[in-house]
Amino acid sequence: MRSEYDFSQSRKNPYANQLKRQITIRLDTMAVNYFKEMAGELGMPYQNLINLFLRDCASWISP
Repeated sequence: MRSEYDFSQSRKNPYANQLKRQITIRLDTMAVNYFKEMAGELGMPYQNLINLFLRDCASWISP
């Protein structure tokens, strides 16, 4: 691994804004605590776990 890297020629990912969208959602404390606890056991951010859960639920609805 190099001690320094040159990012002067790099550019932002043009698709970054399409990958995820920030929203505000109100969840009850019990639900947030559940996902935080489970995420801690799995070693991942709880927001990612909620996203995976919602995506899985949506896949059952969408054809």
